[in-house]
Order: sequence, then C-alpha cells, then structure tokens
Amino acid sequence: MRYFLIAGEASGDQLGAALMAGLRQLDADAQFDGIGGPAMTGLGLHSLFSMDELSVMGIWEVLPKYRHLKRRIAQTAEAVTAAAPDVLITIDSPDFGLRVAHLARAARPDLRTVHYVAPSVWAWRPGRARKMARVIDHVLAILPFEPPLMEAAGMTCDFVGHPVATSDVAGPDEAQLFRNAHGIAPDAPVVLCLPGSRRGEVARLGPRFDEALMRLRDRVPEIRVVLPTVPGVAGLVRDMTRRWPTAPIVVEEAEEKRAAFAAADLALAASGTVSLELAANRIPMVIGYDMAPLSRLIVGVLLRTDTVTLVNLVSDTRAVPEFLGRACQPGPLAQALQQTLEEPSGRAAQLEAMDLTMERLGKGGEAPGLRAAASVIAAVRRPQ
Repeated sequence: MRYFLIAGEASGDQLGAALMAGLRQLDADAQFDGIGGPAMTGLGLHSLFSMDELSVMGIWEVLPKYRHLKRRIAQTAEAVTAAAPDVLITIDSPDFGLRVAHLARAARPDLRTVHYVAPSVWAWRPGRARKMARVIDHVLAILPFEPPLMEAAGMTCDFVGHPVATSDVAGPDEAQLFRNAHGIAPDAPVVLCLPGSRRGEVARLGPRFDEALMRLRDRVPEIRVVLPTVPGVAGLVRDMTRRWPTAPIVVEEAEEKRAAFAAADLALAASGTVSLELAANRIPMVIGYDMAPLSRLIVGVLLRTDTVTLVNLVSDTRAVPEFLGRACQPGPLAQALQQTLEEPSGRAAQLEAMDLTMERLGKGGEAPGLRAAASVIAAVRRPQ
C-alpha cells in the first residue's frame, strides 16, 4: 500500500520511523510519501519540506508564522491528493495534520485517515475529539486510558503501547564510560537539564532552568549538569549555554544521550513525553513548564486535570513534583531538586510510580511500531 505520513516534531519523527519500520515488516512493498525528520527520511521518506518548519507551539508562537503555515497546509493537502495514498497518517501535531486531513478529505471523500497519538482531551478541550472525528477514521493511542474517549467521539481506536516502554536503555558500563569521557567523579551527582525540543520552549525555559541549577549547585557544589538536545534546537542550545554559569555538557548524538541518561541521578525537565523517557531509565525528576502569556492564560482556563506530568497520570499518583505557569520559577525548582536528590522517601515514591507507568504502557510486550502498523493495516482494510 501507499502511505502518506505527516510528522511535525522530533517525537513524531521517532514515532513515524518506528511505524514505517513496522509497516515494511508487514507490507514489504510499502511506499511512503509525506513530511518527516531525520529518522523518517533515513527509512526512505522524501520529506515535502523540512519538518522543523512545523515545530512551533502556542498561540503566541504560531501567530507570526500563520500565513506561512497556511500555505504549507494547502501545499501538503495538494501533495496528498497527487500521491493518491491508501491512507493518510497524521502523527501528533494536530493543529497542522488535521487541517491537512480536512482539505485532503474535501478533495477525496473516500480517503482513509489515521491519527497517531490521541489528543489530550483528558487534560483540556474535550471537544477536540469530536471535531477530529469529522476527518479521522482511526486513532492509534499511546496511553492506555485513551481508547474509550476516542470511541465515544466516533472514531475507532487501538492502544498500541508507548515506544518508551520497550526502548533499549543503557546500562552501568555505558554510564561509567560517559562519566569517564567527561571527567565526572564517581560520587558526583549528574543532573539532566531538559528544557524542551522546540525553539520557543528552550528560549523560555532554558534561562529559568539554568538559574535553578545554579542555586542547586550553590547547595550541592559537586553536581555536574548534562543537557541532551535534538538537532532542531542544538544550535540554539549551544549558543545559549555558552553564557550559562553552570556550563552544562551538551550532548546531541543518540548513543551519547542514552549513556547520559544511564549516568544521571536527577533531572529537571520540561513537561512532555521526556518524563516517560526519564521513567524508563528510573531517573527521579522535577517538571517545569511555562508558555507565552496569552497561551498560558487560555490553557489555564481550559485545563481539566491537576497534573500534566505523564508519569503522574499513567501511574495515578502525584509522585513527580511539577511547577507550571507562574509557578515555574528558579527558587521552587531548585528547592524541589534538592529535596528529590536528598530525601529517600520521595525518590522511592517516584521510582515506584515509574515502574508502574512502564508496566501500564506495555513494557515486555510487542514493539509499539509493529502494533501500530498492524492497527493501521486493519483500519484500512475495514469496510467503510
């Protein structure tokens, strides 16, 4: 079959690549068109344009690029029509992907459509699911509590597992090699700094995270800070961190990032899927997040849950401390980091929540990419 895939950010690129690999395993003659990043293009996808153009989030960030994004939506919908795929698969980034699906469906009403990663209607804007059902036939959910919500809105939905639950994590030997390579003493706590994968997130959260880590270093002088990043923001991260007094070790390569996670004792991270990656590596964490003022105001009014940290949600605990919006300030972040580092009871509660989260996300089961591929093929073959 012919598949048109659209990914708009680094996490979607990884999901798309795993799905492509699964589709190739089940459909040896699979053909791919669409938009993706390095992981997807590495598997043979010729991206219509750079995925980085779509890696924007929040009303304030989108407004200056609205006309350009609108042109890209129209261009992508035309490409879908020209490719005549058996199925259009939009991966996360619903603000872009679902608009493309709307235009593509208008041109070809019989087009099968699949969306990978259910919208977080459990957190805010529950009406999004019903709106999505106008253009999407089937949803691939990565959180176990999402299928009933999607089905109630009128779409079929399969929980396919979360990729992080079956990911290969580095071991003690790689952790020691990382410490040796960067001259980190055996007893020095390694703290990961993870301010996000979008330029706006990094620019907004980076300075606050740096200030929080400086305060932590004043109290625990021996800490070493490591900042894993992704290609789309690596240049910004390196330019910004040259001015940081904490002088983090910046790592970009996937293998070095794996080793850094294995070596870490603690993390300060932006809210998002990275909390699950930290959980897979059993790294206690503190979560912080903020948006531009207009976006913060709107989300604050619409938010329907008392936590947005996925480890807390999936484990049904509140073990991971989080600081959102105006609460995301260096002082509280630094205090929570010190408590997490030094108090055994808090660390133990986090580790228990992490283990439960991985179990519920499918640890030990079939690879999510293959499960997602089987779900896509079954959805396409299902009678309309």
